[in-house]
Amino acid sequence: MDERGISANYHTYLWLSEACLNSKSLSDAKKLHGRIWKLGFNEEYLCGRLIEMYITNGNINDAFKLFDGTSYRNVSSYNKMISALGTKKMANHVLNLFSQMLARNVTPDEITFANVLRACAGVSVPFHYVEQLHAKIIRHGFGTSTVVCNPLIDFYSKHGSIKYAKQLFEKLCFKDNVTWVAMISGLSQNGLEEDAIHLFCHMHELGILPTPYVISSVVSACTKFELFYMGEQLHDLIFKWGFSSETFVCNALLTLYSRFGKLKLAEQLFSKMQQRDKVSYNSLISGLAQSGIYDKALQLFEFMQLDCLEPDAVTVASLLSACASVGDLCKGKQLHCYAIKAGMSLDVIIEGSLLDLYVKCSDIETAREFFSSTETENVVLWNVMLVAYGQLGNLYESFKIFSQMQIEGLRPNQFTYPSILRTCTLLGALDLGEQIHNQVIKAGFQPNVYVCSVLIDMYSKHGKLDTALEIFRRLNEEDVVSWTAMIAGYAQHDMYIEALKLFKEMQNRGIKPDNVGFSSAISACAGIQAFNQGRQIHAQSFIFGYSSDLSIGNAVVSLYARCGKVQEAYSAFKNIDLKDNISWNGLISGFSQSGHCEEALQVFSQMNKHSLEANMFTFCSAVSAAANIANVKQGKQIHAKMIKTGYNSETEASNVLITLYAKCGNIDDAEREFYELDDKNEVSWNAIITGYSQHGCGNEALTIFEEMKRSGVVPTHVTFVGVLSACSHVGLVNEGLNYFKSMKEQHGLEPRLEHYACVVDILGRAGSLGRAVEFIKEMPVVPDAMIWRMLLSACRVHKNMKIGEIAASHLLELEPEDSATYVLLSNIYAVAGKWESRDRVRQMMKDRGVKKEPGRSWIEIKNKFHAFYVGDKLHPLTDKIYEFLEDLNERVGEIGYVRDQSSLWNDVEQSQKDPSVYVHSEKLAVAFGLLSSSYSIPIRVMKNLRVCNDCHNWLKFVSKVANRAIVVRDAYRFHHFENGFCSCKDYW
Repeated sequence: MDERGISANYHTYLWLSEACLNSKSLSDAKKLHGRIWKLGFNEEYLCGRLIEMYITNGNINDAFKLFDGTSYRNVSSYNKMISALGTKKMANHVLNLFSQMLARNVTPDEITFANVLRACAGVSVPFHYVEQLHAKIIRHGFGTSTVVCNPLIDFYSKHGSIKYAKQLFEKLCFKDNVTWVAMISGLSQNGLEEDAIHLFCHMHELGILPTPYVISSVVSACTKFELFYMGEQLHDLIFKWGFSSETFVCNALLTLYSRFGKLKLAEQLFSKMQQRDKVSYNSLISGLAQSGIYDKALQLFEFMQLDCLEPDAVTVASLLSACASVGDLCKGKQLHCYAIKAGMSLDVIIEGSLLDLYVKCSDIETAREFFSSTETENVVLWNVMLVAYGQLGNLYESFKIFSQMQIEGLRPNQFTYPSILRTCTLLGALDLGEQIHNQVIKAGFQPNVYVCSVLIDMYSKHGKLDTALEIFRRLNEEDVVSWTAMIAGYAQHDMYIEALKLFKEMQNRGIKPDNVGFSSAISACAGIQAFNQGRQIHAQSFIFGYSSDLSIGNAVVSLYARCGKVQEAYSAFKNIDLKDNISWNGLISGFSQSGHCEEALQVFSQMNKHSLEANMFTFCSAVSAAANIANVKQGKQIHAKMIKTGYNSETEASNVLITLYAKCGNIDDAEREFYELDDKNEVSWNAIITGYSQHGCGNEALTIFEEMKRSGVVPTHVTFVGVLSACSHVGLVNEGLNYFKSMKEQHGLEPRLEHYACVVDILGRAGSLGRAVEFIKEMPVVPDAMIWRMLLSACRVHKNMKIGEIAASHLLELEPEDSATYVLLSNIYAVAGKWESRDRVRQMMKDRGVKKEPGRSWIEIKNKFHAFYVGDKLHPLTDKIYEFLEDLNERVGEIGYVRDQSSLWNDVEQSQKDPSVYVHSEKLAVAFGLLSSSYSIPIRVMKNLRVCNDCHNWLKFVSKVANRAIVVRDAYRFHHFENGFCSCKDYW
C-alpha cells in the first residue's frame, strides 16, 4: 500500500490487528504496534485490540505497559483487559487488575464482576474473598443480575457451597439458559443428582434448552439412581436436540446402558458414534466384562488399539476382571504382560485387578508372589489376600495377613474388617470374630454400615441374635444389607415371626428389599406354613424385578412343599430354569416335613436318575422322609449311598440315621450307629434317648442321659422331652418328677408346655389322676390341648369318668374339631356302660360335623406298601386275608385270647357277628404280612392311631401262635411283640 502511495487508515490497522490475533504472531504484533504508535492512532478500540494481541501471545508485560500508557482507562477498557486475561486463564493478573481498578475509583459494572468471578472459579481463591466480592456486587445493585449471578452460582457450586448457590438461584427473577445449566451442574457436582434431575425436569417443562454438558450430567444421575426409563427418554431428547454428535453425551448414555445390562442398545449406540474416545471404549468394555461377555470385551480391546487409542488402566482392569470372572487365567496373564509393556503394571487399579485375577483363578501361589512384589502400602491388595485365604477356608493365613498389615503400619479400612470377619463366620471362629469386633470399635468403624452388616451376619449365623439386633438398632443409616442380614438370621434360627415382623418394618420404612430379603421372608413363611403370606411376598418380588431369581424360586418351592401344596410345589420347581441342589432339596425336605414322605422319596429317586450329586442336606432330608413312614429298606439304600460318598462319617448324617433306625423299629441298629459315632453332639444324644423312649427302653434312655451329662454335653429342652417320655413309658414316676425339677434347678432350663405334658402323662399312666389334676392347677402357664389330652387318655386307661369329663370339657373348648376328644370320651362312657352318654357324644360329633379319623395301617411287602382301613375289603387278597384271619382267631382263642368288647362303638355293634365290622386295620395288616412274607422276617406295621387294648392283646397271642416277631409303631410308641409278650409290658 505504501509503495502505491495509498495511506493506511484506522480501519486498515483494525483489520491488521484481527489478522495478528488469528495468526498469534508476536513479532507481527510488535511491528503493527510500532506503526500505529508512529502514525499516532490512539483510539480506544484499537488500543484494546493491541492489548488483546499481547495477552493472546503471552506478552503480559507489554500488554500492561500499553494499558498503563493509554488515556482511556475507564470501565470499558478495564473490562476488555480483564476479559482478555480471563480468556488466557491468568486469574491472578485479573484479580490484581481488579484491585487496581477499585483503587483508581473506577466503578465496576456487571461485566466486570462477571469476568472477575469467572477468574476466581479457575484458581484457589480464599472463600472469604468471594464473599466480600458478593457483598460489593449487592452494594453496586447487581445482586439479582443474571449476568453476575450465573458465574457466582457456578463458583459456589464448584467450592461446595451449594446452599448459597441454591439461594441465589431461587432469588433470581430472570433465569436464562446459563443460569439453569450452572445450577443443574452444581447440584450434580455436589452429589445431589436427584435434585439435579428434578430441576432438569422443571427446566424442560419451561421449554428451556439445556446444554450438552447438562444433559450428560442428568444421564449420569439417572445411572446412579437406577432411573433407566428416564435415561431412555433423555436419549430421545438428545437425538431431537442434535446432541448425539457430542462424544461425552454418548459416553454418558453408554454407561447408562452398560450399567443396566442393555448391551445391545449400548453396542448400537457405540457403532453409530461419529467419534469415540477412551471413555467410550472403557464404558462398553466394562459393561461387557461385568455381564460375562468377555469375548466381545477382548475383541473391543483389539478394536480400540486399531483406533490408535491407547487403553488406560481402567480398560485393562475391566478386561482383567472379565478374565477373573470366567476363570481365564491364560488370557489374564497375556493382559498382565501387556500392562508391563505399557508401563501401567504399577498402577493401583491394575495391581488390584491382577491380584484379584490370580485369586479368583485359584492360583494362590502366583497371587502370593505377586502380592509380595508389590508396594505393600496399598491396603486394597492386603484386603484381596484376606479374601483369598478366606475363600480357601484358611483362617491361619487370613489372620496372619491381618496381623502383618498392622505390624507394617497399615491401618485396616472398612473393607479389611469385613474380609476377616467373613472368614470367621464361615469357619465358626466366633471367639476370634468377637476380638476383631473389639478392634472395629477401637478403630472407630462401629458406625460404618458395611462393617456392621458383616458383624450382624456373623452374630446372626452363630445364634447370637440379641447381639446382632443390638448392632442393627444402633445403625443410623438404613442399609438394605443390614436389614437383610438380620431377617436372614432370624429365619435361619427358626424365629420366623420375628423375621416377618422385621421384613414388614423394613417395607414400612420405604427400604426396597433385595433378593436375599425376599427369599428369607418367604422361607420364614414356609417355616410357619403361612402359605397366603408367602404368596403375597412372592408376588411383591415379581413387582421388584426378581421373577427369575434362583434364591427366591428355591424359597417358593420350599414354601409350597412345606405347606403340603404338592402340585404347586412341582409347578414352582419346573419354573426354575437353572436348578441347583437347593432346588431339589427344597422339594425333598419340604415334602418330608409336610407329611408327603413318599413324594419326597420319589423326588430323591428322580434326582439320582438325573445323575445329580446329592449333598449332606439332600441325604438327611431323604433319610428323614424314610424314617417318617418307617421305610427302612429305602432308608438303608440311602445309607449305602451315603457310605459311598463319604457323608456317613459326618455327625449330622449319623444323627438322622440313628433317628431312622429308631423310628423303623430297629433300635439295635440305632444303638450301633450311635456308638460308632466319634464326634457326638447334643442332637446325637437326643436322638438315641428319644429312640429308647419310643421303644419303651426307659432304663436304657436314662443310662444314656447320665452318660451324656458325664461327657460334658449340656442337655437341652429336647433332651428332657425324651427323658420324661422314657420315665412315662416305663412308670418311673419319682424319677420323672425329679428330672423335671432338675431342669430349672440344675440346668437353668425353664420347662415348656411339652415338659408339663410329659409330667401329666407320667402321673396319668401311673393312675395318679388326682395328682395330675393338682399339678395342672399349679402350673405357672396356661395348659394347652396336649396337656388335657394326656389327662383324658389316662382317664380312659384307668376308667375315671369324672376327671375324664373335666379334661374333655377343656379340650372341646380348645379344639372342638379334634375327633380324638370325642372318641376318648365315648370310650370312657362305653367302659362304664353309659351307652346313652356315649351316644350323646357321638351325636354331638355328628352335629358339629366332626369326623372320626379312620384307623389306617401300613405294611411293606416286597418293596410295596399296602394300606388297610377298619373292615377293609378292597385289597386284591381280601378273601385269603379274612380266611387266614379267621384261622388265626381260632388259634389265639384256643390259648386264651378273648375279644375286648369295649373297643366297639355301642351295644348294637357288640352284637354284630360279621368280622368286617370290628376288624381293626392292624389285624388285617399283620394277617397279610404273615401270609406274604418269609418266616425269618419280622412283621413291621405302622399305624396312624394309638393301638387299642383288644388289638394289643391279640397281637401278643398272635406272636406266640405264629412264632413270629411283630413290631407295631403306633402314634405314641413302638410295641415289640414276641412269644406272647410286648416290650411295653402292658404299660402304654
